[in-house]
Amino acid sequence: MIEAKNLVKKYGDTVALDGVSFAFEKGSVYGFLGPNGAGKSTTMNILTGCLAATEGEVTVNGYDIYADAKMAKSFIGYLPEQPPLYADMTPVEYLLYVGRAKGLRGETLYREVDEVIRRTSLLKVRDRLIKNLSKGYKQRVGIAQAIVGDPEIIILDEPTVGLDPKQIIEIRNLIADLGREHTVILSSHILSEISEVCDYVVIISDGRIVASDTVENLRSVIDGTKIVNLDVKCKSSQAEAVLTQLVDIKHFEVHKKGAGVVSAKVEMSGTADVREQIFFAFAEAKYPIVSMSIEEASLESIFLRITSDSKEKKNKKYKISSVKTEGNNTDLGESEGKE
Repeated sequence: MIEAKNLVKKYGDTVALDGVSFAFEKGSVYGFLGPNGAGKSTTMNILTGCLAATEGEVTVNGYDIYADAKMAKSFIGYLPEQPPLYADMTPVEYLLYVGRAKGLRGETLYREVDEVIRRTSLLKVRDRLIKNLSKGYKQRVGIAQAIVGDPEIIILDEPTVGLDPKQIIEIRNLIADLGREHTVILSSHILSEISEVCDYVVIISDGRIVASDTVENLRSVIDGTKIVNLDVKCKSSQAEAVLTQLVDIKHFEVHKKGAGVVSAKVEMSGTADVREQIFFAFAEAKYPIVSMSIEEASLESIFLRITSDSKEKKNKKYKISSVKTEGNNTDLGESEGKE
């Protein structure tokens, strides 16, 4: 397990991190999501001991990242945003070098390097100079050096930046595979990447954790709003008259669509599912429903809503003290605080 408590990082008068706390358990993929400059890379660097925090502490399996640096770092594999590659080495030479630096020797070293080359699909380029490799293969070498020695915790900072769509899919599949046996902490500002591979999402904005949970739970906790979109054969005034009667509707909008059809966007109140009510109400009025679908908040809308709220109301935030893997349950606690 890796745990951070009240991390603060200041550069002069600039506060890059402001009281960040979390605890990540083994066997899941955690996504750090935030806009550029939010504090993601700063957090990654502090977690790995590459950067000292102004305040706070980090422990890895009970070892302090500073006081017991050698033991704490032995559990971590790290891929910075810029992979630390030696361009005049081949992938095999470089990975053997990294393996020796991590304390691997003899047959164990060669077996481990062969294994990470296989897992990262580097077999075809294992003997080429790294400087001659494509961006995608260089990124794979970077991930390979992070997982040499089979560390329990793998921290990846923007692992797909600059890759083409095919390479992104391949790296995502690799991350998902690593998450089955390791704790993977992934930093990204790419929303689709986080939603595709991560079990839990931590949203950071202006140096603070403003939300943390599964995407599904964030939808219900942060917004709770579901939208029903429907097309009905009737006039706008008739659709409005029907929808006005329904008590579980928070808000609705009706627009003409053409050919005697109007479209309506209906916002549910709380967690109520009003589709059945809508169906029977329009059926009773003898107005045929042409189509009806439910629309849930996307990760994009959640992200924009939360980060926007955090800037407008810095005294209110959704803050995580721990995230635990217990079945499908996760905890998101809301805390009020003042600057």
